[in-house]
Amino acid sequence: MGVLIGLVAGAGLVLVWLSCWERTVLVSRRSRRHQALQDVLVQAGVPTVGPGALYAFSAGVGVMVMLVGLALTRSPAIACCFALMAAAAPEVLLRVRARRRREGLRDVWPDAVDHLASGVRAGLSLPEAVAQLGERGPAELREPFARFAADYRATGRFSECLDLLKARLADPVADRIIEALRLTREVGGTDLGRLLKSLSEFLREDAHIPYTVR
Repeated sequence: MGVLIGLVAGAGLVLVWLSCWERTVLVSRRSRRHQALQDVLVQAGVPTVGPGALYAFSAGVGVMVMLVGLALTRSPAIACCFALMAAAAPEVLLRVRARRRREGLRDVWPDAVDHLASGVRAGLSLPEAVAQLGERGPAELREPFARFAADYRATGRFSECLDLLKARLADPVADRIIEALRLTREVGGTDLGRLLKSLSEFLREDAHIPYTVR
């Protein structure tokens, strides 16, 4: 009973604390966390799962573990501790998996940029060079770039297709590459090949920096 009263009191204090913040600030924070978690899900290889589904699954796991803990230990405090750990486990595991996938892609991006540079030197337009990564690029990146090619064939809107590609990749290195391509496309110029070469060299140097120090 004491644990239940403590939980109710804690929930009440949280609600009072939340009421002191402006709604727009809370919505903005929730939106940023929602987008960050969606990026983690994409990086972990489960883009079809949304943050809401993850929260629901985590809550279900927590409730199940709590019920089992109560049945085995007869101690609400111990059951709550295990329930909290179990509820947090799915997100933690996904973040670990996403981190490993990001680390694995660090060595792939320079090759992707080299393919882009080769396509441009061969006379392809920038959208065509990006689209060809869906066929000739690194295997790990072909699927999202193939979808970019399909989007561009359907709409012909390069910037919007880049936005969709950026969301599908949800990778910080991809963000830098995509924004560089967008800027080059909008500003124009004849130094695209030099830009891509410099970008490839930078990414290779960046890949040698231990990930843990970033």
